[in-house]
Amino acid sequence: MGNSIRIFLWVNFLVLLWFTYSSWIQDYSYTENESVPSFTQESPTLQEEAPPSLEANFGEVIPSLAAPSGDIFSNDYIEIKTDVLDLLIDLNGGDLVRSDLLFYPVNKDDPDNLIRLLDPSPENRWVYQTGFRGIDQNIPEPNHLSSYTSSNTTYELLPGEDELVVTLFWQNLDSDLRAYKTYTFNRGQYSFDLALHIENTSNQAWLGAPYAQQYRKHVPVSRSYTSVDSYSFKGPVFYDGDSYDKVNPEDFIDQPFREQITGGWLANIQHHFVAAIVPPDTDQVSYQGIMRDDNYLLTSISPLQEVSPGEELSYNYKFFVGPKLQAQLAEAGDSLELTVDYGMLTFLAQPLFWLLAKIHSYVNNWGWSIVILTMLIKLVFYKLTAASGRSMAKMRKIQPKMKAIQEKHKDDRQALSQAMMDIYKKEKINPVAGCLPILIQMPFFFAFYWVLIESVEIRQASFMLWITDLSVKDPFFILPIFMGIAMLLQTRLNPAPPDPIQARVMQIMPIAFTGLFAFFPSGLVLYWLTNTVLSILQQWRINKVIAAE
Repeated sequence: MGNSIRIFLWVNFLVLLWFTYSSWIQDYSYTENESVPSFTQESPTLQEEAPPSLEANFGEVIPSLAAPSGDIFSNDYIEIKTDVLDLLIDLNGGDLVRSDLLFYPVNKDDPDNLIRLLDPSPENRWVYQTGFRGIDQNIPEPNHLSSYTSSNTTYELLPGEDELVVTLFWQNLDSDLRAYKTYTFNRGQYSFDLALHIENTSNQAWLGAPYAQQYRKHVPVSRSYTSVDSYSFKGPVFYDGDSYDKVNPEDFIDQPFREQITGGWLANIQHHFVAAIVPPDTDQVSYQGIMRDDNYLLTSISPLQEVSPGEELSYNYKFFVGPKLQAQLAEAGDSLELTVDYGMLTFLAQPLFWLLAKIHSYVNNWGWSIVILTMLIKLVFYKLTAASGRSMAKMRKIQPKMKAIQEKHKDDRQALSQAMMDIYKKEKINPVAGCLPILIQMPFFFAFYWVLIESVEIRQASFMLWITDLSVKDPFFILPIFMGIAMLLQTRLNPAPPDPIQARVMQIMPIAFTGLFAFFPSGLVLYWLTNTVLSILQQWRINKVIAAE
């Protein structure tokens, strides 16, 4: 019995420790100066410090692009509005520099204050940059510092239309090159296509490569129990075709990130939201990450292309800017849904979310979906927990005998242990059985925790009455209090530990959990409350059966 209780206490201690670590884990920070990719003909690669030659940093040849100042709604910008996105394109570069998500407010009570991912403001700058980079740096080229023109200043996806096409044009008479950037948006989609097109009207071949990158200012996350955003990673991620890696941009300072990848992508994630660049999955692309000052740059440089005189070239990217809707992410890029950061328990969390979403498609309420899923998980482990419950009930029944033995052998621990083992053997009790279900269910609990933390579908989702957002804490702490009461009742149904200190800890545990869960998402508290109530009902029933036997 003593070993069983000790295991139980250690499990609960580890749970507390894990939650504390998850809440206060230090944020990843990052930085880098803005530049345009440059490369050699043999191997496209970003050079941070090199003489002004073919290998030179592009920023040393052409002045770096300054952050916009003053009124951003000037003649150099065009506005694009779909049914889900409100976008801004800077004609000085022809790239997306602002993205507001029309159905995702920052706070549920302020629907007009929308989540803004891309942002041209100096204090929160996060922009896309795309174009072509030529081998001969003396020839003007359509990079992200070039000026484009558009036939309209505003574009809108009208009712009844399923597609919106926006085309930007660039031409330079000195280089005899013409280029287009064509954005294609579809109804209801946060992914969109960008086609980079270049035409060579000169009398000599042009050699260069298309590139796409994200430039972002480092804005640290404030870590706090009261902020749901505190629990998630914020920063760059890369996928190499096999594995998905979050990167601490501070590592870029000593060793810039450089890899040649086929079938991969890069992205910036920010809790429930993501901005991704997905090149064609058949090309070997040079992925790079560098950092300087308070900014960092993630770049994908595609293979070199030769455009003969009179010929033209098109290169297509898939972009994603929006919430981490897993179905849309999977369609936009191979394994792009991994940006929904479930961590090490992704293999459990993804099936749990799939089942949760299936239940929601019928009940249309995420709170009740959580309750039903908890019942299904409980049903899966029913036989295991029932066997454990029978052992706990039998131990509760022999409590008077245990106390008598403890009193008899209070000065001889070896004799006490032997006498206890004799009773366990006679009554056919496994003292460790009570902890086994807890150990087995812990991975499911942690996986479900990340499902509730990371799944944007549950963000700002209502349950009932005062629970208007399952992804944040209960505003009145009612669910945590109910959970603490339920845990207290659960301890009363189980046998008291023989050791007084252990018994005291078991009494304090519901109070500790109540305080801890008070600041966790109410959806997670609802799960734990439902699980505890079901456990109480099951144990109460088992105790009745054992008493009758």
